[in-house]
Amino acid sequence: MKTFAIALVAGATVAASLAAVPAEAQRRGGSLSIQGSGGRGGTLSRSVNREPGSSTVTRGFQTNSGVGVTTTRGGSWANGTYSGGATHTTNNGTSWGRSTTATSNPNGGGNFTSTVTGPNGGGATITGSTGPQ
Repeated sequence: MKTFAIALVAGATVAASLAAVPAEAQRRGGSLSIQGSGGRGGTLSRSVNREPGSSTVTRGFQTNSGVGVTTTRGGSWANGTYSGGATHTTNNGTSWGRSTTATSNPNGGGNFTSTVTGPNGGGATITGSTGPQ
């Protein structure tokens, strides 16, 4: 019973300290190197930036032999409008991704536009609306 009470107090203390963190910009990130025999291996990386009204996450993987890809995802929102997407880029410069913009209407509906691009330059755009116009 005594151990349970100590764990309960410790958990409440951690929860209280987390609740006290302001909703300001928060940055996190790190990397991990994975190495094998014969020079095989690579590095994983990740960084996160959150601010009121926006967020960005960048992830990457790079091999020891120079092959890799970096992905950036993010978005921002304010005054009933969201804009965001993702871009993937390889070390040789090939990239592809998607983007979306959505706007709410005062009557409860909304409009959106989404665009997808492929690694060879092709793509498609979709537009539409939801709810009352």
